Amino acid sequence: MRGPAPGRLYAAIQGRRNAGSLGLFAVVAAFLLAYAVLHPGLLTPAGLAKFTQSWFPLALVAMAQAMLMLAGGISLAIGPTVSLGAVIAATVMAGGGGVAGGIAAVALAGLASGLVTGLIVVRLNLPAIVVTLAGSFIISGAALVVLPRPGGSVPDWLSDLLAGNSPTALAILVLVVLAWKAYLATPLGLSLYAAGENPVGAYRSGVPVDRARIAAYALSSLLAAGAGLFVAAQTGSGDPLIGQAFTLNSIAAAVLGGIGFLGGQGTMRGALAGSLLLSVMISVMFHLGFSPVSQYVAQGLIIIGAVALPQLRKALLP
Repeated sequence: MRGPAPGRLYAAIQGRRNAGSLGLFAVVAAFLLAYAVLHPGLLTPAGLAKFTQSWFPLALVAMAQAMLMLAGGISLAIGPTVSLGAVIAATVMAGGGGVAGGIAAVALAGLASGLVTGLIVVRLNLPAIVVTLAGSFIISGAALVVLPRPGGSVPDWLSDLLAGNSPTALAILVLVVLAWKAYLATPLGLSLYAAGENPVGAYRSGVPVDRARIAAYALSSLLAAGAGLFVAAQTGSGDPLIGQAFTLNSIAAAVLGGIGFLGGQGTMRGALAGSLLLSVMISVMFHLGFSPVSQYVAQGLIIIGAVALPQLRKALLP
């Protein structure tokens, strides 16, 4: 007896994974429509470029956090890593290292910090939340050592390229998503969900659980450091404290997108949708005249509602 065709099986799996995110996608679409009505300039190339630039760093850190949570981990060092990437980029580029040197230094710092964190969590079997909390202090200190106060610089042409009127950020985000899809097709990528959902069973089945989790920490940190480079290009300089808000926002975006704390649950497109919702809801509330305090309160209530609704639906449906 022949089984279902591969295409039909793939569609069925994706349909089940998206089932919990359909409500989120509808809410995101509604907020985008409201924002387009309140700010018609969004529909112009320059408006789309500016909006994407405001969303891009949060999208990257949401992907970074989601990758770890899918593997059964979590990181409280996402924000400090963003700061570290920003100060390294601004310092190296201002110090004669050039753009290529700055990008290489940011990538190396991100990969190295993530790799060390992953090795400590996995090899020593320590709680990720404790290790990354300690790591957040160390990385914050390193950022302050590199640049004690806001300074450094990023070449104007790089700032114009990444944060000007061209949709470069959108193009880079598309490339990052395509790279994620390609990574999922590799042995380590295929092992990511299994390592988070059932690590013991996956290990007994020959899945390289430890390598998948360590690789997730390294790649996650690379994404966070890359977000820091982009923030430095936006501001034209480096700030050792600029990434502080990204830790909690990355967790909020991942949870909004349906990523579970127990690992192996959710999709990266859900995390991206969660980050997009956080970004666009702030823009909508700004145009509606909400005060900053009201924005924080409304943001918290919307997050609670978006997370609670699927659970209420499960409880109410037979």
